[in-house]
Amino acid sequence: MDRRFKLALLQTNSGRDIEPNVKAVLAMMRDAKAKGAHFVTMPEVVQMIEPKRDQARAKVTTEEASSALAAFRAAAAELGLWVLVGSLQIKLAEERMANRSFLLDPAGHIVARYDKIHMFDVDLGDGQRYRESAAYQAGERAVMAELPWGRLGLTVCYDLRFPQLYRALAQAGAEFLTVPSAFTRVTGEAHWHVLLRARAIETGCFVVAPAQTGVHAEGRETFGHSLVVGPWGDILADAGTETGVTVVDIDPAHVAEARRKVPSLTHDRPFAPAELVNPAFRAAGE
Repeated sequence: MDRRFKLALLQTNSGRDIEPNVKAVLAMMRDAKAKGAHFVTMPEVVQMIEPKRDQARAKVTTEEASSALAAFRAAAAELGLWVLVGSLQIKLAEERMANRSFLLDPAGHIVARYDKIHMFDVDLGDGQRYRESAAYQAGERAVMAELPWGRLGLTVCYDLRFPQLYRALAQAGAEFLTVPSAFTRVTGEAHWHVLLRARAIETGCFVVAPAQTGVHAEGRETFGHSLVVGPWGDILADAGTETGVTVVDIDPAHVAEARRKVPSLTHDRPFAPAELVNPAFRAAGE
């Protein structure tokens, strides 16, 4: 059976107001459909990048009341597309939010939800300090879903630095891994391409990473370069730094081919925890 399909990455520059962001994404979805896409993927926090925490909390709603999610569901049904809503900020109890990814089927139904597990709590220098855990409730479980072309494992942005999550998804049957992101320019320039290629090589999966790009509110900068990486680690598409739609032909047969060559997913072996074998050395050298 021929499982080949066309995948679209939407690369956005989301502002701090929800309505214009949604309008821009809907136009991109229609462009992707016109270009023959079957599966459309969006970046992280696609509805809004609002750096001020109190204002972000004031703007977000529950999942049921989300105008962005409703609009994307309606568009998926209108256009007959599978859609990954990279992530939306979703209001939870006690002034907390979830950073939640949604998979929609061509009828606009929510097939899967994934809450970002790993929180971006970092100090990058030059005044760039992020504390995602101060506003968001971390997710607690890995999520997979069936697509017409194979099994999808869902992740979000900072999850990328935790390879055990991707290995677990691949060993559970995932052939595609999504990493919708809003990588900072600093970390993106240093780590984006190499980390995405590493996750693909380690798992023998297609890695799909739609990303935010450019300068946002309060001077925040994201890296862009939405990528599709093949199971052998080859970069199939790089969207650069401009907003827009990138469409890629995907052949899922390449997953089995890569895993036949290097079947490392089946080669795990148990090992004892690491122990310091020469604890006296430092004391002797001091």
